[in-house]
Amino acid sequence: QVQLVESGGGLVQAGASLRLSCAASGRAFSSSAVGWFRQAPGKEREFVAAITWSSSSTYYADSVKGRFTISRDNTKNTVYLQMNSLKPEDTAVYYCAAGRLFTHLRNAYTYWGQGTQVTVSS
Repeated sequence: QVQLVESGGGLVQAGASLRLSCAASGRAFSSSAVGWFRQAPGKEREFVAAITWSSSSTYYADSVKGRFTISRDNTKNTVYLQMNSLKPEDTAVYYCAAGRLFTHLRNAYTYWGQGTQVTVSS
């Protein structure tokens, strides 16, 4: 079992930065791939970024490539999402998820956090 808790969301202006954290408990976390997803009102939950358990590989949605960076510290059981140059279209609830597969596919992730709200004003 893995429990995930996101934090770090907030209200910022366009162009600002935020760092989201995903704190995990459970022994399986350090061997799990982790993904960040987001869901805007009235839209499907979409993939943002993913990282392998060892940090050897990362993968980004085209919409955030070059602006967002995913990283993890397995000694702290935490995954981060550094978000720079934020845009109003980045406004959403952001979720972290853990699973066995390194993938952009939402249904492949087993464990999910409760989400943290990110709002970017223009």
